[in-house]
Formats: sequence, C-alpha cells, structure tokens
Amino acid sequence: MRIIVDAMGGDNAPESAVWGGALAAKEYGEEVLLVGKPEIVANVLKEKGLSEVKGITIMPANDLVDMHDDPATVLRRKPDSSMAVAFKLLKAGEGDALVSAGNTGALLTGATLYGGRIKGIRRGALAPVMPCANGQVMLCDAGANTECTAEMLLQFAFLASLYAEKINGVVKPRVGLVNNGTEDTKGDPLRKEAYALLKKAGDEGRLNFVGNVEGSMVPLGACDVAVCDGFTGNVILKLTEGVAKMLLGMLKQMFLANFGGKIAYLLLKGGVSDLKHQMDSEEYGGAPFLGAKQPVIKAHGSSKAKGIKNAIRQAKTCVENDLCGTMQSALDELAAANKPEE
Repeated sequence: MRIIVDAMGGDNAPESAVWGGALAAKEYGEEVLLVGKPEIVANVLKEKGLSEVKGITIMPANDLVDMHDDPATVLRRKPDSSMAVAFKLLKAGEGDALVSAGNTGALLTGATLYGGRIKGIRRGALAPVMPCANGQVMLCDAGANTECTAEMLLQFAFLASLYAEKINGVVKPRVGLVNNGTEDTKGDPLRKEAYALLKKAGDEGRLNFVGNVEGSMVPLGACDVAVCDGFTGNVILKLTEGVAKMLLGMLKQMFLANFGGKIAYLLLKGGVSDLKHQMDSEEYGGAPFLGAKQPVIKAHGSSKAKGIKNAIRQAKTCVENDLCGTMQSALDELAAANKPEE
C-alpha cells in the first residue's frame, strides 16, 4: 500500500508532514510518498534521524499551496505545487490514498477535479470525529458545503453512517439531524424536508435515524453521526475545539494555583491524562472527504507529527476496508430502492 502525503501543506509543514510520514512508514510498514521540495524533505528526515527509514519515497514538487490561495483556481495556477502533484500521483494510480493538512478548499477541489466523486454523489462532505460523553461522534458536513439541499443531507447521512460502521467499528450508527429542537416540526424548510427523508430511510431500515438533535446533545452522545450543512458543522467543530482548549486551560490553572491544587493533580493525574488524550484532535488524525472515488484525508491545519501519522493510519484503514467501493455499492442500492416503479 502507498499513501501519498502533501509534505508542504499545513501550518507546521514541512516538519510535521515529513516527520509524521516517516513515523507512519516505520510503524505501519506501508510505503509513504512524501511530495515536496526534495532538499527540504531530505533535510527534515536527516534532522530527525529518519533518513534510513524504509518505505519513504520523496516525490519532487517545487511549489506549494498557501492558505490564502484561491481554492477554486490554485491547483491549475500552481501545477507544480505539492498538493497538485499529490493529486496527479493519486489519479495516475501511484498511490492508494492521499493525506494533506493544507488548504481545505483546494483539497476538496482537487479531490473532485482529479479523482472525481462516487457515482450518484452530488457533493462530497468533510466528516471529522469529535469526542463525546460516550465515545465519539462523526460530524457531517463540517465545512465542504455551506449551502445544502435535503437530498444532500440524506446522502451525508448514508456516507457518514457507512464510515462510522466500517472504519470506526460502530454497530448500527445512530444518525441525528442537527436542529434547533428535537420535535419533528422544528427547523427551517431545509431541516423539515431533510427530517422527512431521513425518517423515511429510517422506517425502511436503511438508516438508524434517531431524529433531531440539538447542538447541546451532540457532545453528550445523543448520536453517532450528526448530520448538518457545512456552515453549521464548521461552527460546531470550531466551537467545540475552542471550549475544549478553554476548559483544559482552566483546569491547568486550577491545579497550579496553590499547593492543594498540585496535590489534587497528583491524585488525579491518570484521569487528567485520559481527558487530555480524549480531547486531543491529533489522536483522531483528520477528516475523511466522503464521496471521493479514492480516500482523501484532510488533517487539521495545525497538525503536528502525531496528527499526520494518525491521518495516515486513517487512510490506511480506508484502503484496507475498500471504503470507497463499499460506499459506491451502498449508494447503488439506495438509488435502486428509490427508483419509481414502472
């Protein structure tokens, strides 16, 4: 298996991507293609003492996509950027999956332009995993589509439910529709129409739909998959990250405030460590771009080496489980079930 890594994408690139890629190659035993400026990539490997790691191949790309570049045009304007070259390699069959912490919009554009979408998918969606009270919840969409139709939300539900089951190991994932109330009469026209479609799919046994969920219910574990438009999802994701950082910071200040707090920390050290581990976005790796024909994983822009390594692990699992093929088969069944009788 070969995983392509955009070595120049992300706030902490190239160090994070190169280091994380080498760690992944060493730990998982798979080939990692590091796409970027050869001399820079080689220097990072040397500095980290990873030059001799087996399974690392440096693929040259002499430009990069900046976070401020126009997502819709940058890959055409910068054909020798690390992200554009990475997508060309994926399209040519030189790799089985792609990982990048770079410009989100450009990554989504590239996944569509170079790889294409699964047949029947109107729009792909970003689906990050967030911690919740009873484990984790997948948020879909989290930023790829700020405006959606009810049919798109239904597709997001199927895609994310399949991912939660096949990759995250959730049995019969509970699908909830993010809304401003739990009653079936709540929401704007989009939410009401989406509710009707999701309920129909649930009644027919094609989804485990549990109804509307309010924003406060998502982190409390009301569902395994929270379906929403990309604007709402992105706000939920960023707000959750901000609140988590604030609470962990307040917890640290409380423990360091006085001698009693320090003693309490020593007594609770194991629990605090588990909490930090659960709230660490680096542990989850990244967000899959559901709907793409080949696995594309968007790592967090601020990912460090651990985050990139775990994003590669995520890509590896997608390939091993033929996620894209499984999704195509499921969507074909969905289309057949919805086809009007002649």
